[in-house]
Amino acid sequence: MKKKTSKSIFAHSVLIIMSVFFLVPFIWMLSTSLKDQTQIFTFPPEWLPSPLKWSNYQDAIEYIPFFTYLKNTVVITVFSTIGAVITCPLVAYGFAKLKFKGSNVLFIITIAVMMIPGQVTMIPLFILFEKLGWVGSPLPLIVPVFFGVPFYIFLLRQFFLGLPDTLMDAARIDGAGEFRIYWQIMLPLAKPAVLAVGLFQFMGSWTDFLGPLLYLTDEASYTLSLGLQQFQSQRGTEWGLMMAVSTLMTLPIILLFFFLQKTFIKGITFSGIKG
Repeated sequence: MKKKTSKSIFAHSVLIIMSVFFLVPFIWMLSTSLKDQTQIFTFPPEWLPSPLKWSNYQDAIEYIPFFTYLKNTVVITVFSTIGAVITCPLVAYGFAKLKFKGSNVLFIITIAVMMIPGQVTMIPLFILFEKLGWVGSPLPLIVPVFFGVPFYIFLLRQFFLGLPDTLMDAARIDGAGEFRIYWQIMLPLAKPAVLAVGLFQFMGSWTDFLGPLLYLTDEASYTLSLGLQQFQSQRGTEWGLMMAVSTLMTLPIILLFFFLQKTFIKGITFSGIKG
């Protein structure tokens, strides 16, 4: 018992020390966002600014159309996340539980797509979306997700493989169809993994910079990531204001992960039960 306790104390101590290293950049960003310009580069560094300059947040929001960028980011993030949690579990369930001719080949092709660097498909996709007339709109950032994301499909397939087939067999005996089995039995059991996928997509879409940079041409349709880059290019020397915008952009992800961390970890853990 003492040996287990000492191991637990050691493990938690290591985790606490590592978490401090991960927290330092965020704490510094938050501290800088509340500093006057003259306090930012003082040595030794001042972790607790005095006085707290809350006006940095107001000045930063007023300098750029923050709420317009926020609305655009929310629209793209919400719809792309909806697309991921609707289509990816359905495809993953088909690969995991429905045996049909060529299913293994299709799954291998899906996995192989993960190995193709984004730089290889960037130009062909841009040409495709340009011919469709989507460049300049958020559609290229939303619609492709509704056709599935290979990594999410792989992750969810692993989860579905860990669910017993006896549940499906019992439902079939009761006369349930395949879609009803998926919707009423298997999908609710896969909720942790689906929420993990949703969180992945939310974070990826919220912080995406390259996608909006390629496809959004009108300043009125910019996202927060593009707005932050624009702010840096125009007022890069005003680090207090830039850190204020960065803090506002980071907070939603931190809060979302804080409230969903147990479900997120559960989904990731259970997805590797069965290969």
